[in-house]
Amino acid sequence: MSTTPVIGVLALQGDVREHLIALAAADAVARPVRRPEELAEVDGLIVPGGESTTISKLAVLFGLMEPLRARVRDGLPVYGSCAGMIMLADKILDPRSGQETIGGIDMIVRRNAFGRQNESFEAKVDVTGIEGDAVEGLFIRAPWVESVGAEAEVLAEYGGHIVAVRQGNALATSFHPELTGDHRVHALFVDMVRATRTAAS
Repeated sequence: MSTTPVIGVLALQGDVREHLIALAAADAVARPVRRPEELAEVDGLIVPGGESTTISKLAVLFGLMEPLRARVRDGLPVYGSCAGMIMLADKILDPRSGQETIGGIDMIVRRNAFGRQNESFEAKVDVTGIEGDAVEGLFIRAPWVESVGAEAEVLAEYGGHIVAVRQGNALATSFHPELTGDHRVHALFVDMVRATRTAAS
């Protein structure tokens, strides 16, 4: 078995290209995923930033929502940034009408909690599990986590709010590491995928 994991990026909407580049920099084979048969071929998946309501509706439209939920339930390593964090939450505090999530992390998130597009900012975030300097986090209409369940581990806070969480094989950040050139969050996720593949082999 090849030691290089194949990691998909959900390519329905959002900053897909940047995640593909960051994954390649973190020594993974990166592929866009738009259909259930493409989802079946990956060892891990990233749900990118973008617009969570749009991603939710397109996932349903493309027949991906139920296969996504099933694979995450079965232990597929998954990482969500910004809108992806919302998609991995078991509950949204203020969902749009008809908005669904994949789930996987026992947390309640608040959409657009850090403000509008013109209130975007970059900040250094200390993330548990990532060595060296603080991670450069870009917050763009970012959510934050209101609360987590007993199974979820808080990895980072900023301004008194939870901005990075892990639960088992699921990882989520409020911010966009793929837009800063700092690929350490992606490297952490690739390591999670490798560990899962090793355990399964």
